[in-house]
Amino acid sequence: MVIEHFTKGARPVYERARERGRMLPEGLAYIDSWIDERTLDRCWQLMETDDPALFDEWFSHWSDLGTIEVVPVIGSAEAGERALA
Repeated sequence: MVIEHFTKGARPVYERARERGRMLPEGLAYIDSWIDERTLDRCWQLMETDDPALFDEWFSHWSDLGTIEVVPVIGSAEAGERALA
């Protein structure tokens, strides 16, 4: 899960995305995203990769517009198995 904070607001992010797309490196897959509807300044993106270093490559295209936090996540079923093991 990627948590982005748009430090310059949402407009520049969406303008760049419209012009250039997501600019994802091969091997980093976008699944879905959700935006904080109150302020439009925070985005949660579900992404998938076998190579976490690809996040740095991808975010190099966006780092002037915000910050990023990458949080490895697992499904709740797997979490339950781990918690009860």
